Amino acid sequence: MLAPLALAQFICSFAGSNMNVMITDMSEDLDTTVQGIQIAITIFLLVMAALMIPGGKLTDRYGRKRLFMLGLIVYGIGALLSAVSPGLGVLILGNSILEGVGTAMLIPPVYILTTLLFTELTSRARAFGVISALGGIGAAAGPLIGGLITSAISWRAAFVFQALIIAVILLLSRKITDPLPADPTRPFDTTGAVLSAVGLVLVVTGILAADNNLWLMLILILAGVLVLGLFFVSVRAKERAGK
Repeated sequence: MLAPLALAQFICSFAGSNMNVMITDMSEDLDTTVQGIQIAITIFLLVMAALMIPGGKLTDRYGRKRLFMLGLIVYGIGALLSAVSPGLGVLILGNSILEGVGTAMLIPPVYILTTLLFTELTSRARAFGVISALGGIGAAAGPLIGGLITSAISWRAAFVFQALIIAVILLLSRKITDPLPADPTRPFDTTGAVLSAVGLVLVVTGILAADNNLWLMLILILAGVLVLGLFFVSVRAKERAGK
């Protein structure tokens, strides 16, 4: 049960770092600029940040395993679309949007399922250790593996590699059982989802602006913290009201 969850964290961490070494090749092949590829990377990070908390909430309504599998499928389609993209627009759709949405859908179930499936303290700690280790390896190995694949074959093969890993995870995930049934009646906090998404986008945008403008970075991060503060106030108010 642990293998597919750990591999999912690995491939998402891998995707977040492997494109950095392929920027030049991708920009030349897609007839765009280095800035265009960097924009695609930025949009991926923003989509993932904006949808991570709402994605976690949806696991209550639709089931943790179901959302995990659906996230893998969306991510896999995005990886294949990126591999065959003829231009920057299709790359943004496949990598930035679909892979970003897929990541936001599948990562929350990884940690929720691990918590529910490994109930004993030692086994749970060991499971989280393995998942965190695979995540670290994925982030560190992303540029290395991506660079090797790009040099030996093509940058497009790096996305095919991602799709193959996703296929393996889907096969391994068939044995996962969701300990809790889905509850379609669970309410969805739209206001909270919007506040959390806007706050996280502002924070991530601020971090990405660090290299260009420190004042802009500070303003964006402070604005993000303020919006996230409103998010937590909103959540607490709903809790006190029994909602």
